[in-house]
Amino acid sequence: MKLDGRSAIVTGAAGGIGLATARRLLRDGASVLLADLNQDKLEAAASQLALEAKADPRRIATVVCDVSREDQVVAAADEAIARFGHWDIVVNNAGLMMFKPIEEQTVQDWQRILGVDLLGAFLFIKQAFLKMKGGGAVVNVSSVHAVETEPLVAPYAAAKTALLSLTRSAALEGKPKGVRVNVVLPGAVDTPMLWDNPNVRSGAEVINKAEVGTPDDIAAAIAFLCGEDAAFIWGAELRVDGGRLVRL
Repeated sequence: MKLDGRSAIVTGAAGGIGLATARRLLRDGASVLLADLNQDKLEAAASQLALEAKADPRRIATVVCDVSREDQVVAAADEAIARFGHWDIVVNNAGLMMFKPIEEQTVQDWQRILGVDLLGAFLFIKQAFLKMKGGGAVVNVSSVHAVETEPLVAPYAAAKTALLSLTRSAALEGKPKGVRVNVVLPGAVDTPMLWDNPNVRSGAEVINKAEVGTPDDIAAAIAFLCGEDAAFIWGAELRVDGGRLVRL
C-alpha cells in the first residue's frame, strides 16, 4: 500500500475529518496515533477503526493532546516515535469555531481559537522539523473561510487564513529537511460543525447540498498529499470544496 511503513499523527482524530483521515491512512498502510482531547472518544474511535480496518492493533494508538499546549504536543510526538519507532506524517486537523459578533468577542476568545487553529499547527510543525528523521509530510487543514467567509466567525477565519501563510513559510524551511508541508481547504463538509452553524440553522447561509462533501472526500485529498505521489508538491493550497468557491 502507498503508506506502508509510515507512521502518522492525526489531530482532532476522534471524529469528523480527523477520524476519516485516520481511517484512510490506516487503509493505505500507515500506523496512526490518534490525538484528541477526550480519552473516552479516542478509545471509541480506535476500537471502531480496529474493527473496520481489520488492522493489526499495534498500528493504532491514542494520545490525549491539547494542541495549544507545547508540552502535550511534544509528548504526542515522542509517543508516536516510542510506539512506532519513527514519525513520518502529521495531519494538523484539530480546530475550534465560535459564532459571536466582533463587538462581543474577547481577547480570550481569540486566544482560544488561535491557540488551537493556528498555534497547534505551528507546534506540531516545530516538532516535525526536529524529529522527523529522513523527511516526512505535514498536511494542515485550513478552510474555505481562509478565502471567503461569513459574519460571526472572525477569529476562525483569521486563524485559517494565517494557516495558509504558515504553510508557505514552513514549506520553505522544511524543504532542506525533506519535510513537505501542504494545506487543504475543505468547503462545506457533512459534520456537526457545519449543521450546528447558527448561520446555516437560521438560513442566513444557504447550503447547496450538492456542494456538501463527506469527511472521506477530505481524507482522500489529505492521504494523497501524505504519499509519494505528491513528492513534488510543496507549499500547495488544495481546495476540496465541490466547487463552492468557484460559485462564491
